[in-house]
Amino acid sequence: MTQFTDLGLSQPVLQALDLKGYSTPTPIQAQAIPPVLEGRDLMGIAQTGTGKTAAFMLPSIDNLREAERQTPFKSCRMLVLAPTRELAGQIAQSAKDYGALAGLKVQSIVGGTSVNKDRNKLHRGTDILVATPGRLLDLIDQKAFTLDKVEILVLDEADQMLDLGFIHALRRISQLVPEERQTLFFSATMPKQIQELVGKYCRNPVKVSVTPESTTAERIDQYLFMVQQDEKQTLLEMILSERHKVPGTFERVLIFARTKHGCDRIVKRLGQVGIPANAIHGNKSQPQRERALDEFKRAKTPILVATDVAARGIDIPGVSHVLNYELPNVPEQYVHRIGRTARAGKDGIAIAFCAEDERDYLKDIRKKTDAEFERLPLPDNFRAVVDGVGPTKREQKPKLARPKVRPAGGAAKKPRPKQKHPARAGAPKREGAPAGGRPGGNRNRNRNRNRARSGT
Repeated sequence: MTQFTDLGLSQPVLQALDLKGYSTPTPIQAQAIPPVLEGRDLMGIAQTGTGKTAAFMLPSIDNLREAERQTPFKSCRMLVLAPTRELAGQIAQSAKDYGALAGLKVQSIVGGTSVNKDRNKLHRGTDILVATPGRLLDLIDQKAFTLDKVEILVLDEADQMLDLGFIHALRRISQLVPEERQTLFFSATMPKQIQELVGKYCRNPVKVSVTPESTTAERIDQYLFMVQQDEKQTLLEMILSERHKVPGTFERVLIFARTKHGCDRIVKRLGQVGIPANAIHGNKSQPQRERALDEFKRAKTPILVATDVAARGIDIPGVSHVLNYELPNVPEQYVHRIGRTARAGKDGIAIAFCAEDERDYLKDIRKKTDAEFERLPLPDNFRAVVDGVGPTKREQKPKLARPKVRPAGGAAKKPRPKQKHPARAGAPKREGAPAGGRPGGNRNRNRNRNRARSGT
């Protein structure tokens, strides 16, 4: 069996691996590390959780050490682009762990944080920079950072970069980095757009694929519920409250929804029945996302509801179940979703909720991934629970007649008499006003009558 010592890595890197307890490389690491050490461009295809980060980070750290170049001012020697904040944080932490004895400086910049702080910490440059494309271009536009010293360019989860609309940012970044560089692509899937992008970025790349494209992990048991769209929440509540038993033992449960509002709605409904959960999506601030991930990692709140984008970078070995509350409309996303479980050699369970209007999505997933789902029956009392949960809006807010208020003693309260306008209620006349009402009214009327009689 291949060991890390057989791959040509330097002693400081091997010591860092030994401190983390790693001795045997994964298949993607065993195949990718030697060509990357030689300085070759590489396109790696591997499922999530198979060790792609170490596959490009370990040999790159060695190459940077051997070059013995100084840290560039307002620039970096190695640039790693990631689609999400969480994934960028995971990669940066791995780089610090693997390069702990190499003497390399590692920094990370992501959106949702202070631009001024990022500008200050990159002022003197860094050896390894892990960044999201948007924040990186913000600093470049402010002339606070340049890419003219980049020796190694890495795109992790490259297919997700395209799905999130980063294609224009990637094209611009490719024009800013030097042509003489090493380029590494890593992803779980490799659609045609990525292949075209690789052709523009890389020079005669080595292609490494440890599993067939878009296949799901063998250690994940996949199950399926056929349920109506408006009944999914009830089924979810029964499963999480263990009123309906599903395979496996709950440790940490990751639930996927398509939209940000859908995540918040699920968390709110779960909270109403006493099931605590957190949501993580693009509308959450960075501190909120970090707090939710920390509580999920420590199992303080072991239920996390996420969108596809926010879930990238969740590398937590204790995720026992992935629940697809809504099926993704892109079959490749299903691979990324269930790849959040069965990590670090553990087994995992993926459960999908499929409604009538999602059958086409399920068909595409089966066709793309060759996934085999075991269909689970709905709870025995599910129909009764659904019929008894959630009264109609008319029943929730009935229009009740306001009761008549009676005073103590039982006698009906007499209505208060209406007050008339003062002018009509015999208001006292002003002092000096004649009896006719209007001042001088009778005198003028009599004078006019006398004139008419006399003909004047």
